[in-house]
Amino acid sequence: MAALLDIPSSKRWLPLEANPDVMNQFLWGLGLPEDEAECFDVYGLDPELLEMVPKPVLAVLFLYPITSQSEEERLLQANEKKETSSKAYFMKQTVGNACGTIGLLHAVGNITSEIKLLEGSFMDRFLKTTATMDPLERAAFLENDTEMEVAHSVAATAGETEASDNADAHFICFACVDGELFELDGRKSRPISHGPSSPSSLLQDAAKVIQDMIRKNPDSHNFNVIAISKKAGGSS
Repeated sequence: MAALLDIPSSKRWLPLEANPDVMNQFLWGLGLPEDEAECFDVYGLDPELLEMVPKPVLAVLFLYPITSQSEEERLLQANEKKETSSKAYFMKQTVGNACGTIGLLHAVGNITSEIKLLEGSFMDRFLKTTATMDPLERAAFLENDTEMEVAHSVAATAGETEASDNADAHFICFACVDGELFELDGRKSRPISHGPSSPSSLLQDAAKVIQDMIRKNPDSHNFNVIAISKKAGGSS
């Protein structure tokens, strides 16, 4: 599922399902080698359930419902006078329902020091081409990228649920960059810092933020957490 946007755009994609198998095939097809990283379901946010997730965790994806509470908080953050961090790879979302793909781009874009993409692959070329762009330029580049649009469409129709562009939920990504936990949400104006973190505590730190978001939306139940973990034997 994905979110409706506050940024007007005529282009809308089908939403990506919160399904590790779908996301793995999508990422591997774009140039992330199978022996480098893999997506896994996070079955709960209690410490014992977090321990079941394969380590090390490189990034965390969170799907949550768009509610009046979540929108109010997003608008409050947009009005805060804070400098935009240049540490994290971040892009805006201008394509409807593209949040799943943007979440994966945020994840991979911030872990390139931990993984080795296939040289010349789509993901390798996309991240190198957009490396010096600002968040809106990256959004425009994605919007005009037919190769990514086709790949996203194939992934969106590969899920177990019937694809529909009438979505009311949204993907965001959590990544640790230079010892700091960042929330990367293309509907927000900038990366949101949630304080100190480390590669070894990323999953637990993200879980705390996610639990807080869930508590603020007690009437909602459509939440999903997926971890992207490094495979044993992958590059360092």
